[in-house]
Amino acid sequence: MNSFDIVILGALTQLQLSPQINRAIAVIADLYTFKGYLLIPLLWWIWFQPSDRRDWRREIVLATLASGLIALAAGRLLARFLPYRERPLFTPDLHLHFASSPVQLAGLMHWSSFPSDHAMLWMSVAMGIFLVWRGIGALAFLLVALFVCFPRAYLGYHYPTDLLAGALIGVVITWIMTRDAVRKRTAAPVLRCIMRYPGPAVALGFLLCFELVTQFDDLLRLAHSVLHATT
Repeated sequence: MNSFDIVILGALTQLQLSPQINRAIAVIADLYTFKGYLLIPLLWWIWFQPSDRRDWRREIVLATLASGLIALAAGRLLARFLPYRERPLFTPDLHLHFASSPVQLAGLMHWSSFPSDHAMLWMSVAMGIFLVWRGIGALAFLLVALFVCFPRAYLGYHYPTDLLAGALIGVVITWIMTRDAVRKRTAAPVLRCIMRYPGPAVALGFLLCFELVTQFDDLLRLAHSVLHATT
């Protein structure tokens, strides 16, 4: 364990916040409202906002959504195939007392802490917003830091380096996907198809955004149930 993680987690567990605030932080960590519902509407706003660079903005939105999908998938694949890292909450050797309960979060016990797929996904989306709107994008980064990353470190879900690595990977994915050379070969053809078939495109776009907000949790639960029912 590196000293950076130990110092930060030690400081967080010494904050001595009230039980009410601890419960509020736990609720914020679990609710979709404080994740995708804060950011995805900004992408729709960018899409419909009148602008002289409308096509460019829409390509950025499409590239950002693709980046979010890639970031979420990459985060879960990395957590699965990289060497296992136990979450701070389940590591008694740290001798730290977190505000969350290991019993209530037992489902996370066998899922590696590194990297944070939440940080990867939502920092990726925030980066896309930042590329179009610097001021609002900076606010989006702050919102992800406060409502996604901080609760996960404070509650012992992740080490700070899990969150920092996830955030960096997410930002890099969006930066790559929005470069002209990549975007023109991926987002631009999709945009032409959307303009040709707007009705189905909007319907599929809504479904995609909904699944990103929920991080495909319902579909994953359904797939898990079907697999267990057939074994």
